[in-house]
Amino acid sequence: MKALFVCGSLNQTKMMYGISQHLPQFDAYFTPFFCDGLGKLVQSSGMLDFTVLGGRFVQQTTEFLTSHGVAFDCEGRNGPYELVVTCSDLIVPRRIRGAKLVLVQEGMTDPETLAFHLVKKLRLPRWIAQTSTTGLSDAYDIFCVASEGYRELFVRKGVRPEKVRVTGLPNFDHCDAYRENDFPHRDYVLAATSDMRETFKYENRRKFIDKAQRIADGRQLVFKFHPNEEPSRAAAEVERHAPGALYFSKGNTDHMIANCEALVTRYSSVVYVAMALGKEIHSDLSHEYLQRLLPIQNGGKSAFNIAQECLQLFDGNAASKLHHSSPFGHAVSQREASRAAERGSLR
Repeated sequence: MKALFVCGSLNQTKMMYGISQHLPQFDAYFTPFFCDGLGKLVQSSGMLDFTVLGGRFVQQTTEFLTSHGVAFDCEGRNGPYELVVTCSDLIVPRRIRGAKLVLVQEGMTDPETLAFHLVKKLRLPRWIAQTSTTGLSDAYDIFCVASEGYRELFVRKGVRPEKVRVTGLPNFDHCDAYRENDFPHRDYVLAATSDMRETFKYENRRKFIDKAQRIADGRQLVFKFHPNEEPSRAAAEVERHAPGALYFSKGNTDHMIANCEALVTRYSSVVYVAMALGKEIHSDLSHEYLQRLLPIQNGGKSAFNIAQECLQLFDGNAASKLHHSSPFGHAVSQREASRAAERGSLR
């Protein structure tokens, strides 16, 4: 059987690759995120390079997949595929709709602004409201999410509850492992910036820098720029408004969070790493809200859990093969099989 893994940002790409490693029953192929129809024409013009459909996102995805020696099938042209695992349903190309489709949450979703309510009420294209409409396509068979809190959030938005599976998320499910790192700095205040300006949203960067300085209050201040942000502009702003602060446009953000005393950010998934590690957090969201949505910490088993859910869409023999090939052992397999039997989907 063949499986296609539709990637996006570097974080999403790493998640897709991790899931594929637990599905040896399938011939795995990978593609950067893609669209069809009119969107394809817009994509080819370069106007969407600030999204996962182009620019740095596609470059980083291609570099990661090439370095790991995977098989490419750009836009899934060499289908059909029995299974498709995707990182977003804001766009669901017609080419992948005939397969068993598994949607995996990436991380934090955008807030429910006016655009979200207009998209729902007027049935406008979901991408207009960005990731706040994640899960609303209903084009998938199952939707794998980070926690019970996120399950409740997506169901409230309109996702069918019988399709949601709480599996945890790769990259966010074993944050304690990030403590072992070689980042040379310690005990600083980390300010993680956003790409709001690159995605045509308003941000007062001077105000954010001033806030970070007040929170640092004499402690070393370190800025980590968002991967999609224009680094030269961001660096110039830090040098002008926060002289003496360190800044990085590259590097492992999770490791930087593990070594910091406090994290300052706006609305970003990185806050979950800080919360899981017990860091002091300053963000646009309340502690209670973040605690409710915090991805489950299961020691790095989320990719396996998602693979298990994929196999439940097929037959029990395939699931049995996965149990024997998984490095996480019989206990997890037995639990997943019991869950599947209870809901009558293991057939």
